[in-house]
Amino acid sequence: MNITIIIGWVLAFGLTIFGIMNGGQFSYFVDIPSLAITVGGTLGGLIASFPLSTLKSLPVLFKIAFIPPKYDPQKYIDEICEYARIARSQGILTLEDSANKAKDPFMKKSLLLLVDANDTEKIREMLEEAISFTDDRHAANCAFFEKGAALAPAFGMLGTLVGLVNMLKTMAENPDNLGSAMATALITTFYGSLLANVIFAPIDSALKNANANEILCMQIICQGAMAIASGFNPTLIREKLEFMIADKDLKKSEGGGATSE
Repeated sequence: MNITIIIGWVLAFGLTIFGIMNGGQFSYFVDIPSLAITVGGTLGGLIASFPLSTLKSLPVLFKIAFIPPKYDPQKYIDEICEYARIARSQGILTLEDSANKAKDPFMKKSLLLLVDANDTEKIREMLEEAISFTDDRHAANCAFFEKGAALAPAFGMLGTLVGLVNMLKTMAENPDNLGSAMATALITTFYGSLLANVIFAPIDSALKNANANEILCMQIICQGAMAIASGFNPTLIREKLEFMIADKDLKKSEGGGATSE
């Protein structure tokens, strides 16, 4: 569970409500037409901007944001070093059994490419392309929430303009209602800012963090596979791959097997 996003939302909404109630009333900030313009406009803009396939994947993206897959770089390094020991003692062809038992699909494909005795540079090119394609797919998914963070304030401002126009049109007939009308007009800006900075932006960041963790482990697999193909000593492979991990994460992994951030 991504506990930080929950804590952040509790703090953001809780302190915002506290600020509203300190000298004001919550009902002042509830305006259905403003919500319709801001939320409806943002959702409409998002639906118009992305294909149906992206919209269908939203439940999966929300799940990844709140319950991100666990990728432990140290675990991948340990596995690669074990495969290197097998390859050095029994030959690369014996890695086929290990590949079939590998749980990570990218690890399995990498080992099978080694077993097939493909050209080393060709294997590197294929693995790096797979990493790049994965990163691009994830970036396309993150783009939905990036777009939402941009559209929400825009529709908030649009709602404010609508409210100001309506206010100015009726100002001559009912000048005593000017303050109330101005407050209503500004609420849409509040809604837009809240949607962008508390809803869309944190989810976007959570997805990018999950992507970064997965890409790091894929890069470790790629570098490890190339080292095995080159016949490197398992100890040297471990030292090479551990340079890819931050010291604080490496120490935690060595000490208690904790997953890196």
